[in-house]
Amino acid sequence: MQAQNQTVKGRVTDVTGNPLPGASIVAQKGRQGAVTNAEGRFELDVAPGTRLTINFTGFKSVTITANPAEPLQVVLEDDIAKLDEVIVTGLATTVKRRNAANSVSTVSSKELTGAAPAQTFDAALSGKISGANIVANSGAPGGGLSFKLRGASSIYGTIQPLFVIDGVVISNRASSTGLNAVTLASPGGSATSTQDNSTSRIADINPADIENVEILKGASASAIYGSQASAGVVIITTKRGRAGKTRFAFNQDIGQSSAIKLLGTDLELSDADLTARRWNINRWRTAQANGRLYDYEKEVFGNKGFLRNTNLSVSGGNEKTQFHISGGMRKEDGIVDNTGYSNNGIRLNINHRVSDRLKFNLTSSFMNTASDRGLFNNDNNGITIGGGLTSAIPYRELHADAQGNFPDPGVPNFLQTIAHMKNNEKVNRTINGLNAEALVQQSQSSVTRFIGRAGVDFYNTKTSLLFPAILNIEGETGGRNIQGNIFDLNTSWAAFLVNTFTPGTGKSNFTTTLGITHEYGNYDQLISLAQRLIGSQTGQGQAAQVRAQQTRQSYRNDGFFFQEEFAFNEFLNVTAGLRLDKSTNNGDHKKYNLYPKANVSWNITRMAGWNSSILSDLKLRVAYGESSGFPTFNSRFTLMPGSNIGGLPGTSTSLTLGNSDINSERQTELEGGVDITLFNGRLTFEGTFYNKVIKDLLVAADWPSSTGFATKWINGGSLRNRGIELSVRATPVSVRAIRWTTGANFWLNRSQVLTLDVPSFDQGDGFGNTYGTYYIEKGKPVTQIKINNADGQLTSVGNSEPDFQANWTNEVTFLQNFTFRALVHYKKGGDNINLTRLLRDGSSMSKDWDELNEKGVRKGIARQDDVTQYIEDGTYFRLREIALFYRVPLKWKGIEQLQIGASANNILTISDYSGYDPEVSNFGTTFGTGIDVAPYPPSKRLQLHLAVNF
Repeated sequence: MQAQNQTVKGRVTDVTGNPLPGASIVAQKGRQGAVTNAEGRFELDVAPGTRLTINFTGFKSVTITANPAEPLQVVLEDDIAKLDEVIVTGLATTVKRRNAANSVSTVSSKELTGAAPAQTFDAALSGKISGANIVANSGAPGGGLSFKLRGASSIYGTIQPLFVIDGVVISNRASSTGLNAVTLASPGGSATSTQDNSTSRIADINPADIENVEILKGASASAIYGSQASAGVVIITTKRGRAGKTRFAFNQDIGQSSAIKLLGTDLELSDADLTARRWNINRWRTAQANGRLYDYEKEVFGNKGFLRNTNLSVSGGNEKTQFHISGGMRKEDGIVDNTGYSNNGIRLNINHRVSDRLKFNLTSSFMNTASDRGLFNNDNNGITIGGGLTSAIPYRELHADAQGNFPDPGVPNFLQTIAHMKNNEKVNRTINGLNAEALVQQSQSSVTRFIGRAGVDFYNTKTSLLFPAILNIEGETGGRNIQGNIFDLNTSWAAFLVNTFTPGTGKSNFTTTLGITHEYGNYDQLISLAQRLIGSQTGQGQAAQVRAQQTRQSYRNDGFFFQEEFAFNEFLNVTAGLRLDKSTNNGDHKKYNLYPKANVSWNITRMAGWNSSILSDLKLRVAYGESSGFPTFNSRFTLMPGSNIGGLPGTSTSLTLGNSDINSERQTELEGGVDITLFNGRLTFEGTFYNKVIKDLLVAADWPSSTGFATKWINGGSLRNRGIELSVRATPVSVRAIRWTTGANFWLNRSQVLTLDVPSFDQGDGFGNTYGTYYIEKGKPVTQIKINNADGQLTSVGNSEPDFQANWTNEVTFLQNFTFRALVHYKKGGDNINLTRLLRDGSSMSKDWDELNEKGVRKGIARQDDVTQYIEDGTYFRLREIALFYRVPLKWKGIEQLQIGASANNILTISDYSGYDPEVSNFGTTFGTGIDVAPYPPSKRLQLHLAVNF
């Protein structure tokens, strides 16, 4: 006979006796559950002798035997080694890290924002993820970074990871504002370009709302997401409420930003120096005598930006319903006049348990962001602010007179552009998700759950570019007004059946998952371009010429998923799964693609008979998985842009032929590793090796000119990435007076083009053979850089892939109430194409232009005679974050905690790189990172912090 259930009571605390509200208590068989209240207490009806597992984030799990006769006293210890941290194994299942077979990087809320909060979420991840190469597209306000996880996963396809927030697949599209119509940075006549200094939409997310981030870096882990996961997956979980009294948390940050580095202007030149530069000696001396030699770089980039950030959250609930409401307001001024960023948002998360058999949670957020990013990066029209500074001769007068009128010096007046030009982007976005879980079947050995998810991500972006006729750069166009409107809708839903079968004594269990997924997206961008504005008018209705450009894209993905997980006695875990996907993004949209995965982990120390006070955990693991990347739109279809010849509208045809039979770029990855924990979690080590192969690369093949086309898209190559990732975490000191935790990561990646069915070619992201380009060649790294040397021979001179990267984090708590945190990041190697230096040399503006090299030639001249010198090593050491906090000892009723602190971001950078920042990528989120061309300089940040919990 089955024993009758009885009520078990208990209390959960930490080692100091403080209650842990919100801890979960789950019966190992039967799957009944409870949550502790504000005092850490719980009640649960189970059969006597039932094994109960108690979990709480950041603490080691404990399993005890239920005893209704007396209350249970449960003490949880800090999980220093993160072995009980729960990570993703499937679309509806998880596993503790100690049993995981994949290397999954995690970033907690404390690691994300607990030291020195960055401006945006993507910036907050920089330097914190092993296996990632994250570089900034621009230092302009509003974010925008390029992610590469375990190397480049494509040449022309997707290289940015998939982002998922609370189960909702979201858009991270970087949309052009139409700036290319002005700068002509990208040829072809299009108003849009990847070089438009655009932001990535993941920057909309408030970092203060995030509880945890998990990064699935390769196909062995991300295969569960199929054809969307070729570049990895970033899974974001936002903060939830916990049972207990209602708690308020208020945070206020204020500070300032300034340029990390200025290149400098030499205002002390001899007549010989001026003659060598071909500058007017008389004008120089006259301006010098009148105090009118200007350091324009310092005027433009030497400002301080005022920063303020406010966050307020309210959370609480009872055992049935928990809620979390938060709101944030961020306002930051840029270091360039009339630039800045703001982000205002609100979030509501609700968890509700209807009964022991049904629960659901709702996540809902709204964000309003705005950025003014100025006019920077690549430019073939000679009008950008950054480009103008590369040739700003100090004696040239560019300032406005007393009436505000700017002179026309015969070259673009960038001070006038700063004062009157506008490049504004406003975004309204909402992300909403609903998750439901129902207990379908339950017995002593089997539990079946239904899990359903649905979500929507929608944003509207309004872009506005204004170049009034008053600007001297608008003499021929008569002024321009470019307005853009973007509607991007992404919806997703998924349904799963998850059965957990625990036979016999309970030493083993099988978890079976069956599921179906669906995603839909619709993107619509309309850009209208008006020029020849009438008089001083700025509206598009007051223009002589107006034209429009529209981009519309939609997709639909459908998938099926099966996964079987087997666990034996806490030491052996085996997982195998299959995913079937079809998508309208594929050449054959009716074809299902199959993506298998399999992995095994063996925790030797969990086997019977193992007993060591030194070696706490020893785990071996191996994993395999497959995924793919969608072919690009223009590889499937032949582009037919509109044209206007002699006032007659028409359609032209691209010289590149699309291929309706194009296949996805398929990726396979094999990963193996070892995890070691010593001294009861005081010291841990993780080592991972991976081998990732991408087949069916998208390339353009030569095509017979008799067809009317020059090239055709084909699947014509393969690429390999190999790398290692090492991680060490330790608690060297843990006594009452001081506690020191530290961690270090080391990672490297090596790529090679294995096969190529077309001749070697210039990838296109760069400046051609003359100044440096990414050159795709069999047997060579996919990120190699080639350039014509002094003899005119195409020569390999660099590689944008770093030799290796490493970081080191530290947290020290001392004198009970002080906490010190720091993060340093080191990148060895990784070459940049530094066109900014070339432009400054060409205008005789480089500060070292007059210095003599070993041959007695002025450096600014010598470099122009050997352009290989503009391919520069991007090695750097950076103190990314440093902070000191003090928890004020209070005995005021109603205030639980008051904390004050100070922090700095990017306060110290040591590098021989001659540009503003060795961490640069001015060509956006495309393949070609490491390109430096007249950017908005990145900033260092100093902030003061106040946090009150009550």
